[in-house]
Amino acid sequence: MNTLRLRSDNCGDLQTAAEILKKGGLVAIPTETVYGLAANALDAEAVKKIFIAKGRPNDNPLIVHVASLEEIPPLVEKVDPRLYDLAEKYWPGPLTVIMKKSDTVPAEVSPRLDTVAIRMPSHPDAREIIRLSGVPLAAPSANASGRPSPTSADHVITDLDGRINAVVDGGSCSVGVESTVVTLATDPPTLLRPGGVTVEELEAVLGPIAISPAVLEKLKDGEKAESPGMKYKHYAPKARVTVIKGSFENYKKFILAQKIPACAVCFDGEGMYFANAIEYGAENDGASQAHGLFEALRKVDESDCETAFVRCPMIDGVGLAVYNRLIRSAAFRVIDLDFSIPVIGLTGQTGAGKSTVSKLLEKDGFYHIDTDYLARIAVDNSEVISALADYFGNDIVTNGILDRRKLARRAFSDPIKQKKLNAIVHPEVTRLAVEEIHKAEKSGAKAALIDAALLFESDLTCVCTFTVSVVADEEIRLERIMKRDSISREDALIRMNAQKDEEYYVSKADFVVSNNGENITKEIGKIIERL
Repeated sequence: MNTLRLRSDNCGDLQTAAEILKKGGLVAIPTETVYGLAANALDAEAVKKIFIAKGRPNDNPLIVHVASLEEIPPLVEKVDPRLYDLAEKYWPGPLTVIMKKSDTVPAEVSPRLDTVAIRMPSHPDAREIIRLSGVPLAAPSANASGRPSPTSADHVITDLDGRINAVVDGGSCSVGVESTVVTLATDPPTLLRPGGVTVEELEAVLGPIAISPAVLEKLKDGEKAESPGMKYKHYAPKARVTVIKGSFENYKKFILAQKIPACAVCFDGEGMYFANAIEYGAENDGASQAHGLFEALRKVDESDCETAFVRCPMIDGVGLAVYNRLIRSAAFRVIDLDFSIPVIGLTGQTGAGKSTVSKLLEKDGFYHIDTDYLARIAVDNSEVISALADYFGNDIVTNGILDRRKLARRAFSDPIKQKKLNAIVHPEVTRLAVEEIHKAEKSGAKAALIDAALLFESDLTCVCTFTVSVVADEEIRLERIMKRDSISREDALIRMNAQKDEEYYVSKADFVVSNNGENITKEIGKIIERL
């Protein structure tokens, strides 16, 4: 299929778009929110083409776009009077309203639902195309399913060239995220998706409204999507996205600690601190963040970074809409770097007695976080398994279960492969470690203790208040390893020589514990005093 590129400032091109739609074709049209992939909403066969072109799951409902209030009554069982109050304030504009649907609306528009979502876009070209076509238009975002939504015609072409009949180039979208969705089919009305019309603005018309848990959480297994944009993962670039909460200083420390190239998606003026940076709006300005968000996520893939860490917006006003899109882009991976307790990173040479120090600190009220255990959990994560299989071969996974031995043989045979293994697994270990730190806060612990043999080789140092290395004389370590593991002197030396030397651990740490067999209680006391 040849995808026509039409111009919104050409009346003939708008008429061409309308004719395509009348004949059951697909046209991407500009709106104030994002570009929509439009089809005749009353033509079931035309609507089916939307799902095929996008690769969209067929249980994901669509929004019907109209150009006037007079077009709505045939689409619904009964017009809720509150619709007119909302329309007076916010239509045309980035607001979608859900009501009980009539039999006129094909089941394909609202799969498995008895409701229909309707909105009146404020973009004049969108309304003109609806008027010229003479039918309401079903139109989800004009992107490949799951990808960042398109805010320019170029984005549409990137995703859908050859799959749709035409795209109408109307320039850049002014809002930049999809419309707010509120349903009037519940009591009280419920916000299903945040957007350019805020909760506060809705409540000014409707009074108190409920907010669906799916705005900030995953849908439960088997739960129906009542609105577009409620699926688990959505709006995502090819790179792995993680949302980072906390101050800019903590964010900067986190990014600069990364051992692999990562893209910093940050606020205006912050990019100068990072090698790979994309700015997406002003801090505390939800409207500017919304306008720049999807463009920024698309630029992530252009940067060739496999990982992107996004500064978290304020979660109110339009910022709630930005956060809603980000957590779905990140498949709900969020790292909160603001802690109320100190975090101590503990490492050391094999045989130096790190576990002894750890137990003494635990006894004194420190919350122990074992990164070896977290690494085992990390490789059970489905996304981590998928990334490992993509790189190391699909045969390392059987029925969704990772063959750890097979992975180890391949990963540790080559330093480059080992680095790739760490690049895939370490970010998830860090996320899990941060979750444990917050558990430590809630438990009332004196401090969190991150126990990590490879502390300085990972990015975990970025969350540490200070780091501690445990060292001991070589001969003492040798005897301890032989006794602990029941191995020969030669085998013990091989293990010792596989690690960095003492100078490495001493130079990297903020605090050093020398554990040569004497009473180390005094050394532990110094760590506690340091807090």
